[in-house]
Amino acid sequence: MPSLPGAKERSLFGQVVKCYENKQYKKGLKAADQILRKHPDHGDTQAMKALLINSQGNTEEAFTLAKLALKNDMKSHICWHVYGLLYRSVKNFEESIKAYRFALKLEPSSAQIQRDLALLQMQMRDYQGYIQSRRAILQARSGIRQNWTALAIAQHLAGQLVDAERTLSAWEDTIKSPPPKSDIEHSEAVLYKNTIIAEMGETERALDHLDAVSKGNLDRTAVMEMRGQYLLKLGRNEEAAKTYRTLLDRNAEYRAYYDGLVTALGLQNTDLDALKNLYAEYAKKNPRGDAARRVPLDFLEGDDFREAADTYLRHMLNKGVPSTFANIKSLYTNTTKRDTIQDLVEGYAASIDNSHANGSAEKQPDLPDGEKPAGGEAVQSKGKQVNGSASHFASSVRYFLVQHYNYHLSRDLGKAMNLIDDAISSNPGSVDLYMTKARIWKHYGNTKKASETMEKARSVDDRDRYINTKAAKYQLRNDENEAALKTMSKFTRNEAVGGALGDLHDMQCVWFIMEDGESHLRQGKFGTALKRFHAINDLFEIWQEDQFDFHSFSLRKGQIRAYVDMIRWEDHLREHPFFTRAAINAAKIYVLLHDKPSLSQANLSNGVNGDLDKLDKAERKKAQRKAKKDQEKKEQEEAEKKDAKKTAGNVGADGEIKKEDKDPTGQKLLQTTDPLGDAMKFVTPLLEYSPKSLEAQLASFEVFIRRRKYLLALRCLLAAHSLDPSSPTLHEQTLRLRHALNSLPSPLPAAVSSIIDSEFPPLLPADTNLTQRNDTFLTEHKQSAPHVHAALRARWALTSDEDKAKVWGGVQEELMKTLELDEGGCRLEDAIRGAEMLRRWDAKDEVVADYKARAAQRWPEATAFE
Repeated sequence: MPSLPGAKERSLFGQVVKCYENKQYKKGLKAADQILRKHPDHGDTQAMKALLINSQGNTEEAFTLAKLALKNDMKSHICWHVYGLLYRSVKNFEESIKAYRFALKLEPSSAQIQRDLALLQMQMRDYQGYIQSRRAILQARSGIRQNWTALAIAQHLAGQLVDAERTLSAWEDTIKSPPPKSDIEHSEAVLYKNTIIAEMGETERALDHLDAVSKGNLDRTAVMEMRGQYLLKLGRNEEAAKTYRTLLDRNAEYRAYYDGLVTALGLQNTDLDALKNLYAEYAKKNPRGDAARRVPLDFLEGDDFREAADTYLRHMLNKGVPSTFANIKSLYTNTTKRDTIQDLVEGYAASIDNSHANGSAEKQPDLPDGEKPAGGEAVQSKGKQVNGSASHFASSVRYFLVQHYNYHLSRDLGKAMNLIDDAISSNPGSVDLYMTKARIWKHYGNTKKASETMEKARSVDDRDRYINTKAAKYQLRNDENEAALKTMSKFTRNEAVGGALGDLHDMQCVWFIMEDGESHLRQGKFGTALKRFHAINDLFEIWQEDQFDFHSFSLRKGQIRAYVDMIRWEDHLREHPFFTRAAINAAKIYVLLHDKPSLSQANLSNGVNGDLDKLDKAERKKAQRKAKKDQEKKEQEEAEKKDAKKTAGNVGADGEIKKEDKDPTGQKLLQTTDPLGDAMKFVTPLLEYSPKSLEAQLASFEVFIRRRKYLLALRCLLAAHSLDPSSPTLHEQTLRLRHALNSLPSPLPAAVSSIIDSEFPPLLPADTNLTQRNDTFLTEHKQSAPHVHAALRARWALTSDEDKAKVWGGVQEELMKTLELDEGGCRLEDAIRGAEMLRRWDAKDEVVADYKARAAQRWPEATAFE
């Protein structure tokens, strides 16, 4: 680097660097400009100015200036370092690493460049490169514990467990005096070393090491948990039992401790007496606890279950615990237990009704001495009347039965609605009761009444964030997007850039963005829907990037085990259901845009865009021109409104510049020229991180078959078959793929054809009569609406365009018949999908109306058929 000739310029350059570190960008630019006026070709100053400009949001200008700086001084490590920082800011980590490495060649002793390179290698999971960088940092500064720990972490994550242990041991050997007991970093490092030994499979040595270091360790709970696990693996059950009993004395509500104790005692589910005595012992020790009473319900059967369930339910209902049903609903997968619980609680209700009819108060079940039920006086001894608790017990029983009849495994919505109305009339100020009634309306399919009822619940306590979010969610389910945003605005920073919606994005409120996107998808507003799903994808990108700061932060704080857990969690981040939902929905929209390009006009508000395909060519062009003009006018009005507000600028609460969203309705996303290519941006991570999701495989197939990637489409079918061979959609897609292969205008490449010929026949032989196979499938599954729908979609796909009119009558008839199936054969969701199929096939309005009218007769409350 050519040095600046004057002391003043060198001082100014130091000021530029300091201003950048302190985020004083304007002041730093002034200082840089002062230098460049005298030395216009000084590469280091140009590079630092580029860094300052980039921090202000002018990325393109920053890159241009950085390249000029490199041209002026190719051998400056500062220029290359800055170039790497710029690439890092635009998430081009590969190029950033290249620039860092070049900078290191020029300045091998630079600790800052070496550290930046190491952090980026960790972010990219380049463990071998990270090991090299960390070893270089360690050699430069071997007296700092963090550097030894970081190298051990790199070796551990790279699978070099022996080296990782050796590194940690080497640091311990350099310690001349024992660290103080309050040294959290040492305590964490010792336990981290122990976990590495355990991962090596040397359980005996891990236990010995744990015993040696446990005395002064600060995380006593983790030590005991690890000790219990090691003892179980080694078969030292008596010692393990003592350890788990100690843990239960510390926390008697953690189920894993009970499981460990049961395993240590060698008890099986058939050892009922021993198990009952064990849990009774801890129930007696913890009279106010729940786990010791609840866990036995999982393994008890028959009369033993009935007795234990009766005791548990009476105990919980008398206390008025609202979550009682949530605690036991997992038992409903066992129909015998479900019926027993129903019989018990209905018995309580009948007993209460009889006592009311006789004008007496029901004697309530006993509570432990001294325990005070809600609304009653403390119980002094068993057998005494609980004064004032009869009405409380009655309301708890009624609320339990409401939830019981509303649950999908024991559903009777009529009974649930009658009970909830009675409960609300007795207690009109209860938020929980209105919320439950809203859920009942939801299961009826009446999203309008569900939304209204949940809003009523919100109004009962308008300072409760939870009920506020529930009300907004139900409004979105009813496609009341503006009302939902207004509801959420009660707890958002509405002065933020973008208003309430902007703050919800800043706060990464994924559930709202997801529900809002799905609402717009249902309304056919595909542009806004895509906008939301892309926003969710961006949030996952942010979460992926957010780990960057923790690569150094966790080392400084010494939280090593938590850091390693976080790294492993981040590696599976996109397995999260929210990402899967967003990716599948986005892929479906792009498939629709590929099939019907006219849908790209669906967000334009001229009232006819949904029917563009039904217009002739001249009318379609005229309608599109008018729609475009209306949209431009609308956008201009919105822009004028924004200008009129004179906001304080696009600076968020964190001080960062927030770019104005120039496409709030997603028009640019909607008017893509390569919808299938854009769909791949979602499909690729979807298949990589959620390969065991059936819906992900089926959605990806739709993209691949349209891209004529038949081998990838077959791979999706094979994966779907391994997950659920009875899937009705799998049948449809298998027939469509075979039909596509049979209809190819030219043969596939020999290598591809060979793989398909060997892998596809187990699913569907090449010589199969597809129409006959589909008809047989329809006959065998005529009592299941999803299977009938799949067969009809397959028939439609197998029929040529000129013959579709011939089969339309039969398709329509079969679809109507599904509405006559029983509840097990055709659910409300299936009927809604049937209506969507008719719309997708461009059925006449009277046909859709007839279908909805028949469906409405069966589901009169459902708003989907209005």
